[in-house]
Amino acid sequence: MLTLTTLTSLAEVVDTVNMTTRTYHHGQLRESLIDAGVELARAGGPEAVQLRAVSRAAGVSHNAAYRHFTDLDDLLAAVCTRAMRELALLMEDRMARVTTRVRVRRAWDRLDAIGTAYVEFARREPGWFRTAFSVGADPEAVGEEGVGRSGLSPYGLLGACLDDLVAVGALDADRRDGAEYAAWSMVHGLSALLVEGPLRILPDEEVARALRVSLGVVRRGL
Repeated sequence: MLTLTTLTSLAEVVDTVNMTTRTYHHGQLRESLIDAGVELARAGGPEAVQLRAVSRAAGVSHNAAYRHFTDLDDLLAAVCTRAMRELALLMEDRMARVTTRVRVRRAWDRLDAIGTAYVEFARREPGWFRTAFSVGADPEAVGEEGVGRSGLSPYGLLGACLDDLVAVGALDADRRDGAEYAAWSMVHGLSALLVEGPLRILPDEEVARALRVSLGVVRRGL
């Protein structure tokens, strides 16, 4: 829910974004509008992404946005995709920190790493987290702007980790089908509880324990 305090901070965000995006080059208005929407979403979630606010932040008229987006949902989908990319990049970064050369352990640790990154992203960037999943869409069809350096989306990275578990013999091939749903549901549910639910009051050490237990359940389930 947007409060008066939130609306005031969003107005400040609009003014700040306005200063940085007004000088866009000819032909880059679409990018400037998305950039503005991404910053608004970061501060206030998907509700903050409105055509008038985004247009103002980009320094153009409200009608100019319709040259690049058919409606608000079209703009929000583009912002959602950018948020997905930020999540994918963080997941890749955490995977890269896994240094063990023992193949089975490495495969499990990489799965834990992306689950940890997912929760970290939700807690660190709640606006982007809420925005990333505010648009109903095929999680594999996010386009080039919704992937990390590997060319994979967050959902694609999860699938790759599960495939790796099969490849190293840690997961039976007949248990692989649909495993994304269980693993994804666990970390997304925990993230939502930590960001917007009753678990948001937990101290950091208890959050770490909740995450550790949840990832352990995923491992045992697989």
